[in-house]
Amino acid sequence: MLEKSSNEFIQELSSKAPVPGGGGASAYVGALGMALGSMVGNLTVGKKKYKDVEEDIIKLLEKSEEIINNLKSLVQKDADVFYPLSQAYGLPAATEEEKKKKEEVLQGVLVEASMVPLEIARNCLAAINLHEEYGKKGTRIAISDVGVGVVFCKAALQGAKLNVLINTKIMKDENLKNKIESELFEIEKVGIAKADKIFNDVEQMLIAK
Repeated sequence: MLEKSSNEFIQELSSKAPVPGGGGASAYVGALGMALGSMVGNLTVGKKKYKDVEEDIIKLLEKSEEIINNLKSLVQKDADVFYPLSQAYGLPAATEEEKKKKEEVLQGVLVEASMVPLEIARNCLAAINLHEEYGKKGTRIAISDVGVGVVFCKAALQGAKLNVLINTKIMKDENLKNKIESELFEIEKVGIAKADKIFNDVEQMLIAK
């Protein structure tokens, strides 16, 4: 998916094409958010004023690159898992035998279709955690980008959440459904609270006299 230009990606996203959709877009937004955090880190490295935290920033940049790469790959993975899901929905269900077969196939593909956006949410939480560090140690001249980046990651996390829930909603395996949703809601609880605090801290720095 990301071998396309940004114009092509947006054009396809706005079309009737089955992919990319909300899950892939969420992963893309999360990658952009983390990239903003990385920008802050790169603007910090090499500055005498931040020499004491340079090693920490370099480590943050390595972690940031890993998250960006994860989220970029999840854009494609989200598209990959949607195809079998769409095919399952399109299976015939005229007879009882066909209905049973369709349900079996559907329940099988729902698992992977739920796990990919859950992985997007996990990476978005990790990205939010790194923004907290960039906010504390990064150059002040780019502090607004920490705020923008963390808002992107928060939006991506919430988008991923909805893409999990639309699949777990029709899962028959209650144990698996509860396990997935339990982790998801914990990620959301921690991630949203932390993202809001980071954003508010940045905002206060910018409006302080």
